[in-house]
Amino acid sequence: MKAEIKQLILFDGVCNFCNKTVNFIIKKDKKDQFRFASLQSKIAQDFISGLPSNTDSIVYVRNQKVLVKSTAALYIAMDLGYPFKILAIFRLIPTSWRDSCYDYIAKNRYRWFGKIDQCEIPTEHNRKKFIS
Repeated sequence: MKAEIKQLILFDGVCNFCNKTVNFIIKKDKKDQFRFASLQSKIAQDFISGLPSNTDSIVYVRNQKVLVKSTAALYIAMDLGYPFKILAIFRLIPTSWRDSCYDYIAKNRYRWFGKIDQCEIPTEHNRKKFIS
């Protein structure tokens, strides 16, 4: 299954901010290019098994390449197209700086946005976009 997936976003399924972000991406994904799985799913574990253990908020599998943190977020924005691809300008900032900001938000996401007990169930319309 791993070889068939080109654009997969792995996200924290119990994070309110992450769920809202996924819903936003689905709404803006006019090319129907993204698929999603929660980090708590079996398929996500296959992709993140070789990543650092603190990889707990976003992973973007783009054309078989695994991207994390701010790099993942920027490539998702780029792949969404205009106007979001304008955010690519932030790739000029050193990754360590971008990831420091990203880590700060990720560390506080539950406190700021809340947490749910289990992964959100996708609507009937969006169910085909999720891989379990």
